[in-house]
Amino acid sequence: MAARPARLRVWLLLHFLPQVYCEYGMVHVLSEKGSSKGKDYCILFNSQWAHLPHDLGKASLLQLQDQTASVLCSPSDVPDGGFNNQIPMVMRGNCTFYEKVRLAQINGARGLLIVSRERLVPPGGNRSQYEEIDIPVALLSYTDMLDIGKSFGSSVKGAMYAPNEPVLDYNMVIIFVMAVGTVAIGGYWAGSRDVKKRYMKHKRDDGAEKHDDETVDVTPIMICVFVVMCCSMLVLLYFFYDHLVYVIIGIFCLAASIGLYSCLSPFVRRFPVGKCRIPDNNLPYFHKRPQVRMLLLAVFCISVSVVWGVFRNEDQWAWVLQDALGIAFCLYMLKTIRLPTFKGCTLLLMVLFVYDVFFVFITPFLTKTGESIMVEVAAGPSDSATHEKLPMVLKVPRLNSSPLALCDRPFSLLGFGDILVPGLLVAYCHRFDIQVQSSRVYFVSCTIAYGIGLLVTFVALALMQMGQPALLYLVPCTLLTSFAVALWRKELAMFWTGSGFAKDLPQPPLVIAPVNCPELPKDSNVPASEQDTEQMTNPTLHVKELRGPTTAAEELADTDTKMDQSEISAAQSEEPAGENKDDLESKCLNAEQKQLE
Repeated sequence: MAARPARLRVWLLLHFLPQVYCEYGMVHVLSEKGSSKGKDYCILFNSQWAHLPHDLGKASLLQLQDQTASVLCSPSDVPDGGFNNQIPMVMRGNCTFYEKVRLAQINGARGLLIVSRERLVPPGGNRSQYEEIDIPVALLSYTDMLDIGKSFGSSVKGAMYAPNEPVLDYNMVIIFVMAVGTVAIGGYWAGSRDVKKRYMKHKRDDGAEKHDDETVDVTPIMICVFVVMCCSMLVLLYFFYDHLVYVIIGIFCLAASIGLYSCLSPFVRRFPVGKCRIPDNNLPYFHKRPQVRMLLLAVFCISVSVVWGVFRNEDQWAWVLQDALGIAFCLYMLKTIRLPTFKGCTLLLMVLFVYDVFFVFITPFLTKTGESIMVEVAAGPSDSATHEKLPMVLKVPRLNSSPLALCDRPFSLLGFGDILVPGLLVAYCHRFDIQVQSSRVYFVSCTIAYGIGLLVTFVALALMQMGQPALLYLVPCTLLTSFAVALWRKELAMFWTGSGFAKDLPQPPLVIAPVNCPELPKDSNVPASEQDTEQMTNPTLHVKELRGPTTAAEELADTDTKMDQSEISAAQSEEPAGENKDDLESKCLNAEQKQLE
């Protein structure tokens, strides 16, 4: 679900009361001594009483008079001398908004700020009352009133204004780069490792690497179950948000730490330190004797998730950790979940397309408040007692100063589903590219289509000024582009069946020949007969394809491969005799992989 629109002008229907026009604005507060910098505070006003200027330079800077000891419901609440050219701040309650603002206007006030301990609601009235009053009236939160007194003292001035909201915030550029980058990297990584795993038959018996190689093929039944679970969870969150939000936060911390570990482990394995393993033990997981460096990486990933969980509500920097953990989680999911056919991709994307559109556009007609269930849950209900937000989004603070950013939505959001769902299709396209040797035309086309779909989402957000289901634009762009490329290349049948296309391709005859790998150092603790038996029963093999007359390019590629093998052999001969067994096996497998490629 894309971020909520920048401008918030909504019609609120309060049971059987007349409709009330509600807008966000700002009050700019300065100390009368001029010793400190001014600060903006959020106000909620109704322009039917009086309009606020859009420019701060055109707003009247008037003295704010603290009258929060009274509610301004009777003439006895008016101080001696009245409110001559002042903006009084009074408490909410005991009488209507009209009675308060009428007393303020009669006694010379130029505006009225009503301080509320409860949720801010627009100050309403009827048509005749609107015509009688010509001073602005707005609601200010009790917390902001206390902050004004603490920051500026008792002698302060203020100016009420309502600047226009920007059409699009600059933070959309950051969200675009993060989303497209995650889809491109995740799709490329997922496709590459999947094809590599097809040929690498002989792996070391390393528990961590076996875990990394696990993938889940999505079936149509799994898709249906997943969508039903998404619908159920979204509805439950809408009705029981304050209880379930902590469950989602806990799940995110666990999944994000696993995703971060999965993304960083390939880089950590390249480090030449920490290769030693922990001693033999019977503890869960530790009985596999993981390497010390991988154990330290796991501690680091868990620590990052815990730090975010503790400081998740820090608006200044916690969003950076949330985005980093979210991107790692998305990359891990793209690498782990595999759609084996384009038919499966089409089913998943179309079902979630309907799901996204229904919960954004249709549910406002079914809820009492007229709010979209998707928007309400993703952004957090405004009446939530916990004020917690769901972490399953990329969030970037708004870079433009605006009432909406100050009052209600300081961040722009993009849900993980808008990255993962098209990303699975991008990963499938990359796998198909490698299998048919199409120079990644499917992968590149689908990635570009995703970027175009995201741009169309931003444009629709600016034009319609309401929350947009991003999949409404991303699904047609990515699906139609992939379909068009397959149709143009006359590979639609193979592209549609997916996992079966490899069997349909002509397979050259195979010859199995041994790879010239260096002899592994023998373990002194194991009898020589057992070591010889192990080498005979588990030889390292590679495959050579028998082709017709080779071209110059193929001969050049063969020459490069032989040079690489000779360089590896030379490097192996120069290494000390005490080199450990894992390093030699790794280099042998690398040589085999280069020959296969």
